[in-house]
Amino acid sequence: MFLYLNGEYIHQKDAFISPFDHGYLYGIGAFETIRIYQGHPFLLDDHLERLNESLKHLNIDCSITIDFALRVIQNLLQLNDLQDAYLRINVSAGEADLGLTVRPYEEPSIIFFMKDINIPENQTKEALFLNLRRNLPEGLYRIKSHHFLNNMLGKREIGANPRVEGIFLTKDGFIAEGIVSNVFWVKDQIVFTPAVETGILNGITRQFIIKVLKSLGVTYYEGWYKPNELLMSEEVFITNSLQEIVPITKMGERTFLGLSGQITQKLKSIYVENRECLYSKHQLKVGDSK
Repeated sequence: MFLYLNGEYIHQKDAFISPFDHGYLYGIGAFETIRIYQGHPFLLDDHLERLNESLKHLNIDCSITIDFALRVIQNLLQLNDLQDAYLRINVSAGEADLGLTVRPYEEPSIIFFMKDINIPENQTKEALFLNLRRNLPEGLYRIKSHHFLNNMLGKREIGANPRVEGIFLTKDGFIAEGIVSNVFWVKDQIVFTPAVETGILNGITRQFIIKVLKSLGVTYYEGWYKPNELLMSEEVFITNSLQEIVPITKMGERTFLGLSGQITQKLKSIYVENRECLYSKHQLKVGDSK
């Protein structure tokens, strides 16, 4: 595959960064994963807004504009002969002297890379609560940074089965998020999801789902919830930018409605309706869903 690295389009085998890049030495970097449908990167402006805020938080002097991103994405789609793709935008601090610094990073390493994607349209998963607890954000709030050890350890706990998602609890036993997802559940036609204040990543698809719920007039709550509150629900689903909305069918002995859940079905339908256009945060298609 071809990728973009600091102004050049090169084959992945020729891509290198400095061993003195503080993204490598100290984990100073942020990234976004975006799904491309028929050449259209869905929710791109939302992803870039979060990425640029993360870079400010990390003191990396860089801002990725939508025009620049679209130009790079279209070039990479052409070079790699792709229309549907997994895209990752990665910005690390760049080369600097050994040792921690308080100065802004002014020459970051910027990488766009993509690969083919093939995720089943109506997949479902099982889930379990992890024994490993969700760590606290490194700063005031969680960003999508290079600090991913907690997620990796969670994945080791559940094993390699791609049809199982692990759900983190906070150190005080409240529901947090999945290893690579946000979690929602439905009880009596009301939707619940953990609050950002629990320390979770405010996922882009999570934000989109909340926007849709508001548009539909569906009652929803963000808060602090114990596992039993999820286990007593009728529908459970997880979200992320690559897998979209994935119904959970089972947690332990407890089963849920899965794909037949009414609210899950409605949200999946609206997601599909929106994903095949170049989405702007100022537009949201909900058809006659009201």
